[in-house]
Amino acid sequence: MADSGQHLPGTPPTAAAGEPPRGIRQGSIDSKGRLKLPSAIKEYLANFGENRVFITSLDGRIVRIYPIATWRENEKVLENFNDDPFAAEDISFAAYETGADCDIDSEGRLLVPQELRKRMNLENQPVWLHCHRSRINVYTSQVYQEMAARSTVQRNEKLQMLEKGGLK
Repeated sequence: MADSGQHLPGTPPTAAAGEPPRGIRQGSIDSKGRLKLPSAIKEYLANFGENRVFITSLDGRIVRIYPIATWRENEKVLENFNDDPFAAEDISFAAYETGADCDIDSEGRLLVPQELRKRMNLENQPVWLHCHRSRINVYTSQVYQEMAARSTVQRNEKLQMLEKGGLK
């Protein structure tokens, strides 16, 4: 199956069943607010057995697409987080203020909630998608460029630390 989204050189076009796709893929949000998911990400989400996701931003910078099963786990964490109940309430509020459940249509598109699109200036813009921690992060151009620059800062030191921690 061909991947409908562009992916960076050296990354596979599809993911093995149950595994998140590796690599960062480019996409865009059209004038109607729909995000066309690359096929590898669509397949990954289909492995959860549901056609519905929860899409939001918790920090106002990065859009997060959660399989419903993963978001349900987050709801439990937020409900039962006793170290700082106000922090949990604030993050819950942020999630639901701009977030919503969305169905993935037969063409692999999902409608990004209007308030989220508006606040993050997403319409007719390129975005980059990255699977991380059982969610899909969606980066705007600005955030993607910032993260690319940040990843180069002290890269050798970061690599040495991770190799000591077991990275091969």
